[in-house]
Amino acid sequence: MLAPLTNSPRDYAWGSTTLIAALEGRAPSGAPEAEVWFGDHPGSPAVVGDGRGLTLDAWLAAHGAEAGAPERLPFLLKLLAAGSPLSIQVHPSRAEAIAGAAREDAAGVPADAAHRNYKDDNHKPEVIVAVSDRFEALAGLRDPAATGRLLAALGDGPAIDALRARLRASDADAALRDTIAWLLSGAAHDTVIAVTAALAEAESPEFADELTAARGIAAAYPGDPGVVVALLMNHVSLARGEAVFVPAGVLHAYLSGLGVELMAASDNVLRGGLTPKHIDVDELMSIVDAHPDAPPRLAPREVAEGVEVFAPGIPDFELWRATAAPGVVRRVPLHGPAIALAVSGDVTVTGARGDRVALVPGRAAFATPDERELVVSGDGEVFIALPGR
Repeated sequence: MLAPLTNSPRDYAWGSTTLIAALEGRAPSGAPEAEVWFGDHPGSPAVVGDGRGLTLDAWLAAHGAEAGAPERLPFLLKLLAAGSPLSIQVHPSRAEAIAGAAREDAAGVPADAAHRNYKDDNHKPEVIVAVSDRFEALAGLRDPAATGRLLAALGDGPAIDALRARLRASDADAALRDTIAWLLSGAAHDTVIAVTAALAEAESPEFADELTAARGIAAAYPGDPGVVVALLMNHVSLARGEAVFVPAGVLHAYLSGLGVELMAASDNVLRGGLTPKHIDVDELMSIVDAHPDAPPRLAPREVAEGVEVFAPGIPDFELWRATAAPGVVRRVPLHGPAIALAVSGDVTVTGARGDRVALVPGRAAFATPDERELVVSGDGEVFIALPGR
């Protein structure tokens, strides 16, 4: 079975006022539009357009078994539009989530408490593919030696020198872990203020993009220790169609742009700055991966002409992309329940049993596993979320 899916944008404060509206070809609402969720997550389940008015979670519970679909999807597909920086955050591994949720349950922490760290017992790896011409993010930690060169652009002074000194430890992992904990503890207020002031005049040919991004972050979150945590992280600029994959433990933050995001179905987020929300420094540091590494880009694998897959090698999900042209169809094999989301042009997705759904940008369709294949025709681009293999 194929069925249309619809949903309304979520109005988080960091959302863009224009990006989703422009993709959908409508006038802006005037409010920030941050995310549109296409999935069965109870936080904002999509509505199935088969005339019965059910949300996808209710539809799967009632009818999914008939078509071989699970009662719950292992993934959540989103349109994400960042008009200003999101919080710096990290997600736990599945083992950490199971232990953390059980610990908080035993302690009697309410499920909806603002200070609760683990909303469920699942991990939350995620991939985001740029749909705008440019998508900016922070992902992973930079080698402290390189960060030392960046900090040289900020000049000298006791507060900035204290930051440099912490990063000079021979063990890079330990240096980064110690520095992040120090920044988020509140003990580094003078350093945060000094770094923010120095950013205004800082110049570095090697780190021009990083400094520009840091100035924008500081303007959005003045005095927040995450401004300095962000300087320890890899700045990633994605062109349209490029992606990053964020596994458990990797610090990240999305800064600006429009993307298609696919993640495991979880709400588990531990924050590390750029937010007024609860930050549990000890718990954050217990799960963060402090090992410096290159930005975690994820290159697609071409499956056929006009069809490629972003496959991080996990069981929760993989993300396919099909680009159709007039007179040319693209075939995407299915190995489970799927959600197809159009991001450009006018396309039609057809299942193996002949069901058809016409899609325009920002509209989606749900396919039950018994369809076995989606045929994409028309002139446009479609992302298709599937379980991983």
